[in-house]
Amino acid sequence: MSNSHVVIYDKVLQQDMYYKGTVILSYTVRYPYFTSIKYQRTLDKLNHYYKVRAYMYVKKDIMNLYQNAIIEYEYAVANNFPVRPFDLVTVYEVTYNQDCVLSLYFDRYEYTGGAHGMTTRTSDSWNIVNSSPIRINELFLMTEDVDSIVTDAIVEQIDSEVLAEVEFFPYFEDYRTLVIENFDPNYFYLNDRGVIVYFQLYEIAPYASGIPEFLLPYGSSGPIRPRYC
Repeated sequence: MSNSHVVIYDKVLQQDMYYKGTVILSYTVRYPYFTSIKYQRTLDKLNHYYKVRAYMYVKKDIMNLYQNAIIEYEYAVANNFPVRPFDLVTVYEVTYNQDCVLSLYFDRYEYTGGAHGMTTRTSDSWNIVNSSPIRINELFLMTEDVDSIVTDAIVEQIDSEVLAEVEFFPYFEDYRTLVIENFDPNYFYLNDRGVIVYFQLYEIAPYASGIPEFLLPYGSSGPIRPRYC
């Protein structure tokens, strides 16, 4: 094992929250803890960041949702409706861990009533030598118009599905406009094959399509593979 190798441990905050003897909200919040022989000082900054973010989500957002769950409980009981407890789950996946680069994404699922819950994705990529974030424009040799390079590649991928006449087309008809309007340069992560750009639910596709993802492979015409050690 090299001195720069990063080991990831799973941390979890979990609780069933009661009201009048009934569970009205359950939450599970997972977040990573990183260790390394050589880069522990910089990794501790990331560890602090993810720990604080997890605890603040519980302290602020989940506590607010608990108050909403109480209101929903009282309404359901008063109207002889079934009580549907809120369900909140945050999970993460580390998708890249080499050459002093870490990349990961978080999926935060919240069910607060209705037909289905909603999942929101966030992601981070890090240069662990100095605990600095990696921006998507750093991964392209031509940095002047990265947004257009990325959105053109995504539209081209979707166009190919149109030409293939797939039985179930998983995007809205005006996908070209929606890709450009909803592209966020923060919505990406790395894996061994390239850069994965994603969109949130409903931004360019129906809910049933899930979170749309698009691979931009490493190579001379695409993003470069980052190496910091």
